[in-house]
Amino acid sequence: MLTLPLTFLQRPAASTTPRPWLLVLMHGVGSNEQDLFSLASQIPDRFHVLSLRAPFRMGPGSHAWFDFSIEPGGERSINEQQEAQSRALVAQAVTSAAEQLGIPPERVVVGGFSQGGIMALSLLLTQPALMQAALVWHSRLLPQVVPLTAPADALRGKQLWLSHGTHDNVIPLANAQAIAHHMAPLPVTVTYHEFPSAHEIRPSELAATVAWLESLSTTPTAF
Repeated sequence: MLTLPLTFLQRPAASTTPRPWLLVLMHGVGSNEQDLFSLASQIPDRFHVLSLRAPFRMGPGSHAWFDFSIEPGGERSINEQQEAQSRALVAQAVTSAAEQLGIPPERVVVGGFSQGGIMALSLLLTQPALMQAALVWHSRLLPQVVPLTAPADALRGKQLWLSHGTHDNVIPLANAQAIAHHMAPLPVTVTYHEFPSAHEIRPSELAATVAWLESLSTTPTAF
């Protein structure tokens, strides 16, 4: 029985998996752990899937990783204290789950959609030792996290899935392109895709993501 600092849902890896992987998922603002957990049945069964609930309650069944506001000019400002608190809780949850399941960081993927994707990307950049890869759907990079980025050597060999909708009217496509541009000089292998969709994960995007997870977890490695 897993004990974590955040509420969660889980789907264990297949019992026949000799060296399971861990996939930790985080929902977008205003949602909950049920949202991305609905994708679990399509995730390869060598993954133990965890779906976390954000710590800040907005309303019934509605949670956020941090509060934010959009200024008249379109600029976003965030509650930096909440973001830092959530990032620390996610790091604790990932570390604790991996330890309790006996899965090394080399087989851990942390991912999320929208605000959850922000958290996944922030964790990859600031605490890459916790994971092998991050999965970022329809998201953006927080400027506040950039100064906290780990040294390049710590990011070496890490992988990032980055996908976005060309018609996303919540987080515009330019945000994904900015992430790709920011990651370019770093020693991280980035897989970037754009899909003809809005702020949503359509079947084609999910299928491509699953194929990436498959390749990630079946590539012969030293660990």
